[in-house]
Amino acid sequence: MSQTNQAVKLLKNGIFDENPVFVQVIALCPVLAITTQAVNGLGMGLVSTAIMMTAFVAISLLRKLIPSTVRIPCYIIIIAGIVTAAEFLLAGFAPDLNDALGIFIPLIATNCVLFARVESFASKNGPFLALVDGVGIGLGFTIALVALGIVRELLGLGSVFGVTVLPEFFPRTTAMILAPGAFIALGIMIAVINYIRRYMTGKKVSKA
Repeated sequence: MSQTNQAVKLLKNGIFDENPVFVQVIALCPVLAITTQAVNGLGMGLVSTAIMMTAFVAISLLRKLIPSTVRIPCYIIIIAGIVTAAEFLLAGFAPDLNDALGIFIPLIATNCVLFARVESFASKNGPFLALVDGVGIGLGFTIALVALGIVRELLGLGSVFGVTVLPEFFPRTTAMILAPGAFIALGIMIAVINYIRRYMTGKKVSKA
């Protein structure tokens, strides 16, 4: 398989087939916590994508220099350094976004999506494919965050990206911007997406 075909497959894999949130259902801590507004989801997704791309390429370039016996501690140090640099850049150039995301920026250093792909893919492949994998996984994560943020913000505040969409007389569901609403919205979205995926692949969906 050519690198171009592999790159396309990796992008599709990260966005659709193995979407970290809607398919694998992992890394839910930031997903549930910061998606009260779509803009926060977009910011978190883009920051996470940039960190994944940088970390995957760095570890791919160093993979032959890192002894297998200490690879995990080395990965942690590399990723933590990249996350720290990203946090400083956000604090300097986007302080409002940095304040909105808060503790969840440094917590990217322990993101299970990031570590899973580093161990299973970036450490075994060249920098180009590692970069594409970071883009795919990052975009899949970002799409999930933005989609959930849009649903919660729309139903809870009547707006999308801070712009009022629903008229004043349309009832707002305050629970949607609280913790219970996050679980409810995510659960419904996962159910709908899984139904669509099964329908598109020609599998029958069992009826209750």
